[in-house]
Formats: sequence, C-alpha cells, structure tokens
Amino acid sequence: MPHPRTLVGKLLLGAGLAGLLATPVLALGTENPAAPRTSPAAILLAQADATVDFGDDTGAWSNDGECDDPRFEGEGVAEILLEADLGHDATDCRTLYESGAIQLVDAAQETQDAEEETPPPPPPADDEDNAVTPPPPPPADDEPVAPRRPDPTGIDFGDDSGDWPNDGECDDPRFTGAGMALFPTDQGIGTDASDCRTLFEAGKVRLTGSEQLPETPAQRPADIDFGDDDGNWANDGECDDPRFEGQGMAVELVEADRMHDATDCRTLYEAGSISLVDEASDIAGGNSSDIDFGNDTSIWARDGECDDPRFTGSGMAADPVAEDMMSDATDCEAAYSAGTITLIEAGDMSLFDFGDDSSEWSNDGECDDPRFTGPGMAKKPLNDDTMSDATDCEALADAGEVEIKPVFNPAYVAGAPYDSSGIDFGDNTSTYADDDICDDPRFEGPGAASILLDSDELRDAADCRMLYEAGRIVLLES
Repeated sequence: MPHPRTLVGKLLLGAGLAGLLATPVLALGTENPAAPRTSPAAILLAQADATVDFGDDTGAWSNDGECDDPRFEGEGVAEILLEADLGHDATDCRTLYESGAIQLVDAAQETQDAEEETPPPPPPADDEDNAVTPPPPPPADDEPVAPRRPDPTGIDFGDDSGDWPNDGECDDPRFTGAGMALFPTDQGIGTDASDCRTLFEAGKVRLTGSEQLPETPAQRPADIDFGDDDGNWANDGECDDPRFEGQGMAVELVEADRMHDATDCRTLYEAGSISLVDEASDIAGGNSSDIDFGNDTSIWARDGECDDPRFTGSGMAADPVAEDMMSDATDCEAAYSAGTITLIEAGDMSLFDFGDDSSEWSNDGECDDPRFTGPGMAKKPLNDDTMSDATDCEALADAGEVEIKPVFNPAYVAGAPYDSSGIDFGDNTSTYADDDICDDPRFEGPGAASILLDSDELRDAADCRMLYEAGRIVLLES
C-alpha cells in the first residue's frame, strides 16, 4: 500500500526535447563576442557532461524506479517531492538522468532563458567614450564571499554563500512569491542575496515576516550540556531532546531522548532553528508551547497561511483539508502566536467539513460516512463513503441521531500526546511499515490507512504508536 501522494506537476521531457530540436543552433562565431548566445541543445549537452552529486540511497523511497530528489524534474520524477529526499535517491536518479528521463531543475530554467532573444549588442568602441568595459571575471571557488553591501530597501539580503546562489530562484524562506525555489530551507536564510534582491526588486518575491536575519541564540552552545548520541533517533537531522523547541524539532518528543541527541540538537541550535524551552518568550496572542503543530510536509506549507483544519481565524487558508492536519507547522505556529488563528474548541461542529453528496447512498435518510456513529448510521458504512454523504450526516447530526467520532474531530489532536504504554503495538514486519500511516486494522482515525488488511494486525508498530500518541488514531474496542 503506497503512501498517498499529492500531484506536484511533471515536466514532460518529450515536449522539452522537441522544443530543443526545433530551435536553431547558432554558429560558434558571433558578431558580439561579449554576449554570445547559447543554444538550448548546447545547454542540454552541457548538463549531460556536468558532474552531478547524486548523493546516496538512504531515502525512504530509494530504488523504486522513480527519482525522488527535488533537484530533478521530468517524466521519471515521483509525483510528490520532499526536501528530506534531496540527495538520498542516488541509484534511481542517476539511472533516469543518464537515460534522459529526468534533468536538473536548473537546466530547464537555463533552457528557457536561452530560448529568449539575445539583448542587442553594445555600441562599437569607436573611441574612449564609447568603449565597453568587459565584465569582471567570476570569483574563484576559493575566494571569500564578498561582504554584505547596504541595500536601499532596508532589507538585509545577506550574502551568496548558500548552496544554490545565482540560479534565478530565491532560496531564502523569509520570502514568498512566484520567484521562490520549490523547497526553501532554513539554511537558505540570508545566503542567496543576489537572487532574492533581484526578484524582490522585480516584484516576484515579497517578505513573509521579519526583515532581519536570525539573531545569535541567547545562550552560547558551550553553556549547554547537549549530552550524547545514544538516543534511538540520533543523527536524523531533527532534535529529539524535549528540552528544546522550534522548527528543527521532531514531531514526537519522549522523555527517554532527553540529552541523547547531541549532534542534531547542537547543529540546529547553532543554526537558530531551535532554542531551549525556557529561552522562548510567549508572543501576544497565544502560548504555542502547549500545541503540537506537527511538521511542514503539506504542499501548502510556508505560504503565509495556516492550512491545518484544527484551527480557525483570519490567518487560515480558504479551504483547509484533513490531509494538511499537523502538516503546516511554520505557518500555523506563526499565525497562532500572532493571534490570527485559534484552536477549534472540542464539540464545535460549525467548522466541521461534512464533504459532499457523491456517495451512491447519499440522501437516503441514513448517514453513510464512517467518521460518525449513532442510531442514524447506515448498517455498513464504507471507507469509500468518507466525506461523501454530507446532507444526510449533517441533518442527522443536527437532530442528535449521529455524532462525529472523537478522533475525527480536529480538536482531538489538541489533547496530544496520548499515553500508549498500555497498548501492544507488535512489531514492524508489515510490508507497509514505516510509511507514516497506521496499517493495523485494530485502529481507526485520520492517520489510519484507507485499506486495512487482517494480515497487518500487530505488524506496524512504529507508525501506529507515533500516530496514536499524536492523536491521529484510536484503538477500536474489541
């Protein structure tokens, strides 16, 4: 049972190659040596000859015949791309790249740029007044990054020391807009100055929040005992030590990991992505330390709106969906702290999404949506009818004949973490183990798989324990 994936769009390589072949290739000689034009075909050849660091095969989706690395695009790329897979699907991506089924995202941008008209040549250098000064040569790789220069906008854009500078996209997550890279990370803050400044001045990106770069943490790392790396989740890129909080934290924190994830926590602390819990001050509007905001795996994460349906308020997206629950952490935490959203209160049905009437059994006087329970329910509600019998279920809910099961109420997650110590979760021998969905048929909830097999009972322990403690599933009564 594959992990559900949302369509992110593919670039059809066949159409791209047809465009390249239809474009005339310029001769090597040109009347304007200072501004030679590179053909799309030449760019594609240059890409093929370039050395690409494909990384390793440690990604969750490696060796599945699709490239999951978000640096690539084309017909061989997976439908949904996650930042966590960058550089971690080497075999798939190398094979598809060499076969021409994918290409680097930057190469596609260069091809588009090359198809545009070359700007007119400068006037001939007949005298000293008209002489054209050639551009300075690019700095060598070992030259230091130029110091930051004052900017008339008042924004500190930083420097160009990031991994993706001067690629025509802004990789600084302080900005948003059409000119942004697909997966900006905290490492891009203040390290893609040229791109972000150019796109900001062109109106293609705008600031999402603070104009300033992150300040140095209040405490020096030397003052903190980070402990050791003896935890089960050490060296996974997330801090699992419950003494800390922030964007770099793991979703699930347990006391057993206190002081046992030293490398991750020290790295993220020094980067300003986490802080000690007692360092963070409460911002007017709400104390977010009591809420598990989840992670940023939603396709709408970091767009300035909260897409998590557990919340309500002016800072919310227009149509939040269940799939984005606990998957838009940065936006929702910022909006909650600013007071523009609040958690939906338990029992508040006014904002519950009943869905539509697309079920075969809609408008028959019974509720067929398995998220509900009560005397007004159909005898055998099916998972296929989830959110598909709105009129019946809403009418019966108003009449008190059905009620939503607690685990499907967005307010239930707000009570997490839930104690799982009394549950035998079994082992991880299911084919679908470790896919962030619970496949054990003893459980139900938004975190449970849509198709459950008896053979997976007691065989998806890690997923089911995590989701149970997070309030995404409950154990069915035997």
